[in-house]
Amino acid sequence: MQDNVRFPAEWEPQAAILIAWPNADTDWAERLAGVEETYIALVAAITRFQRVVICVADDDVETYAEMRLRSNRVDMDRVRFVTVPYDDTWLRDSGPITLIESGLRDGDDFRLLDFRFTGWGGKFDASDDDQLVQRLTDSQVFSTQARDTIDFALEGGAIDTDGDGTLLTTWQCLHERHPDASREELTGKLAGWLHQDRVLWLDHGALEGDDTDAHIDTLARFAARDAIVFQACDDPADSHYADLKAMADEIAALRTKQGQPYRLFPLPWAKPVLDVAADGSERRLAASYANFLIVNGAVLMPAYGDEADDVAAAVLADAFPHREIVQVPCRPLIWQNGSLHCITMQLPEGLV
Repeated sequence: MQDNVRFPAEWEPQAAILIAWPNADTDWAERLAGVEETYIALVAAITRFQRVVICVADDDVETYAEMRLRSNRVDMDRVRFVTVPYDDTWLRDSGPITLIESGLRDGDDFRLLDFRFTGWGGKFDASDDDQLVQRLTDSQVFSTQARDTIDFALEGGAIDTDGDGTLLTTWQCLHERHPDASREELTGKLAGWLHQDRVLWLDHGALEGDDTDAHIDTLARFAARDAIVFQACDDPADSHYADLKAMADEIAALRTKQGQPYRLFPLPWAKPVLDVAADGSERRLAASYANFLIVNGAVLMPAYGDEADDVAAAVLADAFPHREIVQVPCRPLIWQNGSLHCITMQLPEGLV
């Protein structure tokens, strides 16, 4: 392991946020209008603080997206489009995981880790998404051509780092992707590829309506090297209560590198959001406040039109006292089982 290679935390300085514009050829087609409004609000929020790189499927999608953004007075000087094929828009899981090679802010070098993306264990077609990092690199979106292809299924939403060598993840997700590997084997692989000193595993925590097999970014996130924000459930009658309580106990037992308990910030629980199908059947959607996005100077948080939105904003303000908290309406996103963090990938300062 090279001492000068580091996996940066999300709160470190960023060049841009990478997203992909929804269109009629993606799974958003049935409810495209509502999802577009969320993307417009998201881009408007990001460009208040930094640039955004938007993947578009073709020239027509770019023309349409630009028209919608301009009509909503988005700062287009901070928007860059790149034409590239994609199956869907969950770039947290198909986009690049970036390592900083020098450990210094001046003249940083970067390395893009291109893990296999299998559509969350073969649930969905992912042939174009699995080639996204290579195609973006070939399009010279990034300041580096250094790309490591790793024949191992790993999604960006499955991992979270404190930028100082500690990785947080869930056993359920990694075990689902690699059922024949032991925890020790997976710990060694993750620590090696991601240059981590240790891996903290959570054995509890899963949300109904989440088809990622318990991605950590729906459950618990680092807010600092000594702080964790996590999705709590305070309703004993809710089906999530026991498992999320067990997860909260696990998190409370974790220790920093210095052997101290983490400062903990439990997020409130939104009322159940149900999707009603044409035949009258219902399914629960995963409305997690842990799926927030950190940008330069702010935290963008998913809002679901619930009274708990403002409570979640207050918790995040405590966890990130020097950042503005911006609510982005994300109820349309959870229809497809993800939220704000899931559709984005941060690109460290200097990479674009």
